[in-house]
Amino acid sequence: MKQHHLIFEGAELAGKSWLMSQIYDHLEPKYNKSGYLLDGCHWFNCDVGVYGTKHGKPIIKSYLKIFTELKNSNLLVEKFHWSDIVYNCLYNYKKINYQNIEKQLRQLGFKIILITLPENKKIIQDRIKNRLNLYPHYERILREPDWYIKQQREYLKEIKKTALPYLIIKTKKLPDNNLVKQIFNWLGEKYN
Repeated sequence: MKQHHLIFEGAELAGKSWLMSQIYDHLEPKYNKSGYLLDGCHWFNCDVGVYGTKHGKPIIKSYLKIFTELKNSNLLVEKFHWSDIVYNCLYNYKKINYQNIEKQLRQLGFKIILITLPENKKIIQDRIKNRLNLYPHYERILREPDWYIKQQREYLKEIKKTALPYLIIKTKKLPDNNLVKQIFNWLGEKYN
């Protein structure tokens, strides 16, 4: 079985969750082993309020142990070490080094998919409205569109430093199945 170990990174509102749901919906049934558990693909939402805090690095190391345990499975990870780097940079003005983590991720065969959104305030406002409709609690951390653009630019800086294979996806509109096809083409995986 061909395993896919993918980290989806990018600014808030970029469309990571939607794209991951499409990738998951394809990989899970295709690689399902048991027929009674969802064991064909594992989705980890690692954006749990720890990035940019003292807990970021220890939790990332703990997740790495989990990923090592599941190395023979498909793994989708929503936000990981780059998010801790970017959040520490923007909120704490602090640089975090994850070169050792990247070496371990590379040994496990991880790839990064960086999801970007257009630097267009109207599109960002529409995505904010959509987010607030789905998750009203998001209002507590809501920012102006310029903030998301600034955040995205930090992710684009990080991609230049990575030792992992990566793909940049530009989400002009969502949903967009052409973006899903683009990811599967990059992975060498057939997509219906």
